[in-house]
Amino acid sequence: MKILVTGMSGLIGKAIRKELEGDYELRALNRSPVEGIECVQADVSDFDAIRPAFDGVDQVVHMAAIAQGNPEWDKLLPFNVIGTYNVFEAARQAGVQRVISASSGSVISGNESVDPYRALGEGRYDDVDEWDDLTHLSPLHPKGIYGCSKVWGEALARHFSDTTEMSMICLRIGAVNEEDRPLDTRQKSVWCSQGDVARMVRACIEAPEPIDYDIFFVVSNNKYSYRDMSHPKEVLGFVPQDSADDR
Repeated sequence: MKILVTGMSGLIGKAIRKELEGDYELRALNRSPVEGIECVQADVSDFDAIRPAFDGVDQVVHMAAIAQGNPEWDKLLPFNVIGTYNVFEAARQAGVQRVISASSGSVISGNESVDPYRALGEGRYDDVDEWDDLTHLSPLHPKGIYGCSKVWGEALARHFSDTTEMSMICLRIGAVNEEDRPLDTRQKSVWCSQGDVARMVRACIEAPEPIDYDIFFVVSNNKYSYRDMSHPKEVLGFVPQDSADDR
């Protein structure tokens, strides 16, 4: 199977390469060269430049995006909005079977403005006796324009699932960082290890049942998480191996 990974030089892209290399034929779509991997150098906002990267590809893992800090709209538009459309459309034209796309927990993290999720994010654990995890079916509550751009990606994936033969999977990825450990109190709830996100991508590639469209949260096995991980277990058999409580 040939897998195209967009944004392979990014933090999560590197983790995915480490997880998949040797088991799959990998190709990168990246603005800079990726040593040791067949790489099409192009910007995802340029459809004509990226289109050849998709030929002969079975599945696409789309990680290229602006994600750091609190990006302004003019920085998000070419990559998170136009770029995501370009990737999905290029995959359609090339006959790709499945697209696994990076969404974000930010599509629901606006819930942290109210308890009990605010208390969990602030580390006030004694103030919370129990809580209901947010699931892939919970109402959206995006945080910031970045979160809104990821809502667009999920909606667009739904559209492509409805109108093409492609399988579309959206991953609501938690806080992944270079240090590979929670860096503040909030991340004790929303942290995801580099290994867990890469293993989730593998689980999506190897999903045993046909998936037309689905959404999965991706966080590690954190005691104070409020993001549901039972759905990926039921559908994919995926269980996170790491925990913020051990770091």
